[in-house]
Amino acid sequence: MKKFTFLLMALAAVTFTNAQGILGKIKKATSKDSSGNILSAIGKGGSSKGLSNDEIISGLKEALSIGTDSAAKRLNKTDGFFANAALKILMPDEAKKAEATLRKAGLGSLADKAILSMNRAAEDAAGGISTIFIDAIKQMTVTDGLKILKGGDFAATDYLKTTTTSKLTEKMRPVIEASLAKVNATNYWKDVFTAYNKLSFGKTPVNTDLSSYVTEKAMSGIFLSIGQEEQKIRKDPAAQVTALLKKVFAK
Repeated sequence: MKKFTFLLMALAAVTFTNAQGILGKIKKATSKDSSGNILSAIGKGGSSKGLSNDEIISGLKEALSIGTDSAAKRLNKTDGFFANAALKILMPDEAKKAEATLRKAGLGSLADKAILSMNRAAEDAAGGISTIFIDAIKQMTVTDGLKILKGGDFAATDYLKTTTTSKLTEKMRPVIEASLAKVNATNYWKDVFTAYNKLSFGKTPVNTDLSSYVTEKAMSGIFLSIGQEEQKIRKDPAAQVTALLKKVFAK
């Protein structure tokens, strides 16, 4: 009887010890991170261990600011668009036939001037794009930051596309129109189609909205350039030019 009582007491002690251990683990697990830090949501894939929400958001805003500013400076130069095969604005599809007709007739220089002037207008307008992105960058939330940090290689660029395309179009079009006039693009465009219409022998003349076309192409080039800057900051330590960027994007 004494042996049986002893066994019951020993079993109870072991059970109590195990229960304490389990409860301790549960308590430790549930209190491990009660701060709501972005990092806890990222999980094991996070690369910014030890950073607060504010640091992560500040780092992402810094990256976007640097990326958009670098892209603007690169595009807002002579040949920023024209000498870059990936960005160069060519004749719109509606005008390709006119271009071919002019070149066959020995008037290729008119088409060349029109193409050059469109690119010069885009280069001129690129000078003011940095300020267009400031509001979107300032309004970035913790949720936005988490999506960008966990997203693909172009997540920050996609964020800017989503939040700025409408406003960017609205603000850039008048700038493009002014730039087109400034570099005589509208005159070259008029020369192209005046000459083409004389050679088209009564065919329906081409009517292309030049400012809308150049604005659309300029914006595509801008976002492509911002995407390239984002790639550098994400993957190239040399492009992580501040201590905060190095901490946020460090592998």
